[in-house]
Amino acid sequence: MAREPQILACSGRARWPEGSPPGLTGAQVRQAMLLSGAGRPRVCLVPTAMGDSPLVIEAWYAMAPNFGPAELSHLQLFPQPNLPDVRAHLMTQDVIFVWGGSVVNLLAVWRAHRLEEVLRDCWAAGVVLAGGSAGSLCWHRCGVTDSFSDSLDPVTDGLGLLPFSNQVHFDADDQPRRTVYRTLVADGVLPAGYATEDGTALHYVGTSLHEAVTIVPGKHAWQVAPSGGGGYQETALPTRYWLPPL
Repeated sequence: MAREPQILACSGRARWPEGSPPGLTGAQVRQAMLLSGAGRPRVCLVPTAMGDSPLVIEAWYAMAPNFGPAELSHLQLFPQPNLPDVRAHLMTQDVIFVWGGSVVNLLAVWRAHRLEEVLRDCWAAGVVLAGGSAGSLCWHRCGVTDSFSDSLDPVTDGLGLLPFSNQVHFDADDQPRRTVYRTLVADGVLPAGYATEDGTALHYVGTSLHEAVTIVPGKHAWQVAPSGGGGYQETALPTRYWLPPL
């Protein structure tokens, strides 16, 4: 039976603070694996946003015990694709997980390799598309990025699988993410959309938001929309606690 298109757009961390529950590591990957419905999911990492850093790729396989039963692989595009047939490989996956980093660089490289069309076909075929930070922004129409500087800028050429804007790390205290996103939506630079605090994710089925989930109790997702007259309206979304067991 054909699977519905699904996207899990996350705000997460590569490393959680010391003392955090051990189950947090890899938890959002496990969420995506469960959404796929596969008994032993095939999960491909796409670390383009970090320039295919060997450290990220090594960390991916080192985290395997935190994912549970799975067939792991990765796609790197620097200096050339490591797979002989990128499309064939991605189309056979149950989950494609995009690592965070620079969404601006990610989009440019994907388009140079015509990966945009491949990922759209994967999504339509029921492969779960997922990722954190840049791996969340990329699926949306637009959002806010620190690809240029910590002062943050709009990015308006996302893949557009989802017709909303997106903001990640909404509760970060080292960058003005909440303030900048509110302003850009209020000014009409970005359309209405959704924001996630670290540990939360947006689960879309098709192009509709199905639910917000979190692996950290008390964290939330938010809807931000223009309210007219240069203002904005910010609404906390019901956010279900879902920490998949190891």
